[in-house]
Amino acid sequence: MGSRISLVDDVEEGNIERQAKERQFRSRNQSVMSGLAYCISSSSMILLNKLLLSGYGLTGGISLMFYQNLISVIVVYILKAVGAITTEPVTWRLVEVWFPVNILFVSMLVTSTYSLRFLNVAMVTILKNVTNLITAVGEMYLFNKHHNKEVWGSLILMLVSAISGGITDISFHSVGYSWQLLNCFCTSAYSLWLRKVMDLAKQKTSTGNLNEFSMVLLNNLLSLPLGFALILVFEKDDIWTLPALKYPMFWIVITLSGLLGLAISFTSMWFLHQTSPTTHSLVGSLNKIPLSLAGILLFHVKTSGSNLLSIFFGLVAGVIFARAKMSS
Repeated sequence: MGSRISLVDDVEEGNIERQAKERQFRSRNQSVMSGLAYCISSSSMILLNKLLLSGYGLTGGISLMFYQNLISVIVVYILKAVGAITTEPVTWRLVEVWFPVNILFVSMLVTSTYSLRFLNVAMVTILKNVTNLITAVGEMYLFNKHHNKEVWGSLILMLVSAISGGITDISFHSVGYSWQLLNCFCTSAYSLWLRKVMDLAKQKTSTGNLNEFSMVLLNNLLSLPLGFALILVFEKDDIWTLPALKYPMFWIVITLSGLLGLAISFTSMWFLHQTSPTTHSLVGSLNKIPLSLAGILLFHVKTSGSNLLSIFFGLVAGVIFARAKMSS
């Protein structure tokens, strides 16, 4: 009798161990799949934007942002209608709090498209590292957050790589660099201000919560009237004269870029849910390496050995920064 009970216990223990291994395997697969989805969508978005701005001669960065955000809003409302996601109601109380954040969000997107119009993908990628330095300084003054020596060391490496990359850039374009520097400030300001008003925004909702889908909808929906007003001021004469508007493939590519913009938000949230913010940051830094190489090869960028070294140096500095943040 005792041996039979022992045998049953062994079988149950074996089943429990097997189920635990299966759960661990599924979790690992989910982490890998979500990470790949995030990397592919974010890289594809940048490469498609570069194709639209250089291959199709699109000059209106505001128009590009407007169309992409319009596609995102439509898809979010479709997903909400079929019950796939839930979002908070967009009320005036919530809009009043969120609108300053949205202005920075629009500024971040517009300056990003204009810098990508004049600069190659690899240089945009390493110059974006300057955002980390601006954000770190902002965190000190706004949130009294202190960083360790490793973080500051990696930030200095990023700054050195950005400066050396600009000096050795054969296709240096002062307008492009100006837009990218402005983009760094806008991106940093958006990130910092978002943290500052997050709790206040939650208080303005009916449930006291504000999930990621609601934030995606708020940003994209509120950007439409602002983007439309900016188009009327800056791009109304250029938008209708673009020859690419006659080509169906142009509309396919620009619509796909809008879907990818939304996919970045969703895959980023999926990846964060499966792993952690630190892993998310590290993978994002590693993802810049193949993205930069793809940008150079696909768009036949003329470069030099010293410029390539600066780009590689900046990408490595980004990985060091992510690891330093993980240990701090």
